[in-house]
Amino acid sequence: MMQEQKKQGLILVNTGNGKGKTTAALGMGLRAWGQGMKVLVLQFIKGGWKYGELKAVEKLGPNFEIRQMGEGFIKGADDQSLDGHRHAAGEALEAARAEFSKANYDLIILDEILYAIHYGLVAQSDVLALLDAKPESLHVVLTGRNASPEIIAKADLVTEMREIKHPFTRGIPAQRGIEF
Repeated sequence: MMQEQKKQGLILVNTGNGKGKTTAALGMGLRAWGQGMKVLVLQFIKGGWKYGELKAVEKLGPNFEIRQMGEGFIKGADDQSLDGHRHAAGEALEAARAEFSKANYDLIILDEILYAIHYGLVAQSDVLALLDAKPESLHVVLTGRNASPEIIAKADLVTEMREIKHPFTRGIPAQRGIEF
């Protein structure tokens, strides 16, 4: 018989240039949900599109929630809509702060928050402060490229997805059920 252990919330990071960061985080969310845990996904960039995971989560019920809070994909550092992206990412960060303080979830996935830091949509210092305020039992996953040394140092587990080969380089467009 397994002895019940005190729950220690972890900080996990999925980063790198390869595909699968969000997919892995959602898989972890599905695993947590299957163990009776409540899961929240706050998406810092994605917004508007109807991704397959949104349809799937509807069927899981109220213990697995995805909130698309972003303005959509950023075209680059000179994207004319960065102010709108900053506002949306700021609101997502505020939502994360609020949910951390309410302690209603066992796992919170901050999807694409590392992109938000990279593009200057949210301050890294604010994200580090959020992680410092994490309730002891809460698990938090951060996804996106370009995890900084400071974020990596704060994490308990860091996984880097590395692209070796991608169909897009051969002109194959994103495939339903694989990329969205």
